[in-house]
This record gives sequence, C-alpha cells and structure tokens, in this order.
Amino acid sequence: MVKKLIIDCDPGIDDAVALCMALFDPRLDVLAITSTAGNVESSQASKNVQTIVESLDPPRWPRLGTAPEGLFVGHANAKQIHGNDGLGNFNSQLSRLHHQHPSEKVITDVVRNAPGQVTVLCLGPLTNLALAFSRDPDLASMIDRVVIMGGSISGVGNVTATAEYNMFCDPEAAQTVFRSLVTKTLVPLEVSQQLTFNLSMLDELPDASTRAGNFLRNVLPFLFRSYRQVYGLEGIHLHDVVALIAALHPEFFETQDMAGDVETNGSLTRGATVFDRRSRPEWRINLEVAMKLDKQAVRDAIRESIRYAGQLTR
Repeated sequence: MVKKLIIDCDPGIDDAVALCMALFDPRLDVLAITSTAGNVESSQASKNVQTIVESLDPPRWPRLGTAPEGLFVGHANAKQIHGNDGLGNFNSQLSRLHHQHPSEKVITDVVRNAPGQVTVLCLGPLTNLALAFSRDPDLASMIDRVVIMGGSISGVGNVTATAEYNMFCDPEAAQTVFRSLVTKTLVPLEVSQQLTFNLSMLDELPDASTRAGNFLRNVLPFLFRSYRQVYGLEGIHLHDVVALIAALHPEFFETQDMAGDVETNGSLTRGATVFDRRSRPEWRINLEVAMKLDKQAVRDAIRESIRYAGQLTR
C-alpha cells in the first residue's frame, strides 16, 4: 500500500538525500514538502527545497511550503557540517521561488484533504507542525502518524551537552508536539547513529548522467569532508535518511512506548528531551521511541530507494 507523506525539513545534506529517495520511491506518495529554519535560515530553507525538487524533477511535483520568517530559532550553526547554503555549497541555477504558501497552511490543507491517511515526517525543528496545531486544533487527530528525527534518550546532545539540534532550535514547538495527542514515533540520535556510511557509499550512487546521481555526487562529498574535519570521522551519519526508513519500514526498528517531554527553560538543558523512567512514572505515555534498528535491513532499504531514484531520473 502506498503511504501518503508530508516531509517537513530544513535542508541540510541528509535532508536532501532523504528527499531524493522519497520522491522516487514507488511505495511513497509525497504530497508536500514543507521547509523550516534549522540547518539554515528560513529563506535559505525554502530555496533549498525548491532547488532539490527542481534538480531532481520528479514526475509529479509535491506541494511546496515556505518556512516561516521571524520566529525564534535557537542559535545553532550547522554551516560547518552542511556548508554556507546547507547543500555543501551546491551551485544551483534556481529559478525564482514560486508556490509561496506558508508551510503550516500546506500541512493543514493536505492533511484535511486526506484525514487519517497522511504521515508527517519531521526532519528539522518542529516549528511548522506546532504552528499547524495552533492554527487548527483538530488537526492532530487527523494525522495518521508523525515520525520525528530528533532528541536523545540518553541525555547526551550534539549541539549542547544535553540537547539534540532539532529540539534545541525550537524547544517550545517540540514541547507543543510532544504534548499533543497526535500519534508519534521518535527516532533519536542514538538510533540514527547506529548506522555509519563510509566513502564506499559514493561508489554505489547512481551514475552522474542521472539527475539523482548528479545531485547526490555534488552534495554528499562535502558531508564526508566536514565529518572528517569537524569530528575526525571517516564515515557519516544520515540521520534524516534513517528517519525516512522508519516511516517506510517501521518493522526494521525496535521501539518502546515512553512518556517524554522537552525542556524549554533550563540554562544548561534547554532543548533536552526528558523521559519519565521512574519505577512508578507519573507522566502519560505519549510517544513511541525507536531504540534499535536492524542495520542490514535499513542499509539495504536505503540502497534500494537510492537505486529507484537513479532508475527514474535517467
């Protein structure tokens, strides 16, 4: 059965790889791609979404949503990982930005047109989903599931000592979504980091003569270089790609029902994901948390999805 999907993202090289996979996977119907500030500022996020879609030119374009301007986003900088433009300084020839509809409106419209059928995959800060819930309080009950890349179950962050990047950028929005009644799955750092990709991945990409191969061969080498320079690692983590596979193949993940929230005030813990693990917890169980993945199955699914993209962009 084809899964209807909205992808909310802050491109970001791993966001871009996930979009390249999703747009051509026959098991997915990508109804909309919405953008939010995170890895890059709002205007750049909107440009990047359109750049990716234009470069790949899928048979059917999804609706595009622009990132909200002027909202607070935590002072995190991902340029050293993703480049000044978020896409590894990709030299795109972007036509003027069009379809300039606010992301939260696009999310609301798409979900209301197919109530109970749409999965929302959140690859960046949860700003747009929180705005959509504020705009339309009944929306949470109409979404099939929200799959969130973000958070940390161990309390160890990647942008501060305690906070994961997406949660840190807009913890108020994350708290709103966590406390909502929408069915949700969290794919935290500890799970997305269980899978490492080495340089041999570049040899397995589609041929550069394909649109997908050309795009991926332009953006991915930058990520390998930045991981080596910043972290001293020879391999990379594709957090958002793992989250996409969690939406497509939940059977590849071991999960646990948990009671979680997001800290919005602490000077040391702002953006931290907190879970009630007391022997007699008092918080309501409100989300499913991925704890472990089947490495080979997830890796094979990623290869298969990238292969689809290559075949369909010749």
